[in-house]
Amino acid sequence: MVKGLAAALGLALAFATPVQALCRQALALAVDVSGSVDGFEYRLQRQGLASALVAPEVQAAFLSVPGAPVRLYVYEWAGSDLQRELVGWTEIDSAAALNSVAERLLSAPRSTGPSGTSTGQAMLFGALQLESQRDCGKLVLDIATDGISNAGPEPRQVRMLPEFRDITINGMAIGAGWVNVTPMRGGAMDPLLDFLTGEVIHGPGAFVEVAVDYSDFREAMRRKLLREVMVWIVGDVPPAPRRPAG
Repeated sequence: MVKGLAAALGLALAFATPVQALCRQALALAVDVSGSVDGFEYRLQRQGLASALVAPEVQAAFLSVPGAPVRLYVYEWAGSDLQRELVGWTEIDSAAALNSVAERLLSAPRSTGPSGTSTGQAMLFGALQLESQRDCGKLVLDIATDGISNAGPEPRQVRMLPEFRDITINGMAIGAGWVNVTPMRGGAMDPLLDFLTGEVIHGPGAFVEVAVDYSDFREAMRRKLLREVMVWIVGDVPPAPRRPAG
């Protein structure tokens, strides 16, 4: 296969009627608002996500296959009882659609509730939203967090449920520090990276992106979105994680 997914999408589009749109991917973004995220960090996270979505290269990636859009959903999560939609399912078929998502993110108030970190419950909520998008070619759930789960169901058990059979789960580790192909610190993997890698991510090609701290969130999200929505051709290599200077 030389043209990869792009060729398959082109073939499908050739047989589609003008009013049909082939959804190539449904992407649900889960944003951590647990007690460990203070007001300043929260603003950096929300603004960073909005800014990453409207970056020219990210917009180009979303729109790289005309007629086969990505559908996007964004929600906040914290403890077992806090999962709240920020942006409902939106078909990204134009730059204006991404700009609209970014504007809604910037204007929505912060969710409030229990201060725990229930990654497993966040995963279950994401799977429930993705269930309505099974006409898409790929289902992706992205969990961003700065801490290890301390409430609710165990993520390692949740990801083995039948609901996740066709869902890829990626992770965003915020504040994990050193970034490498195999992130190591003094001979031991960073605990947050270890948690996301060993207990959360799931499915073919699943990965963890790293934001060294909240000020790095925008750039890390830009890298992650490019890797998630770009239609890769066989022989292309996704962008490698960045190492912090020093």
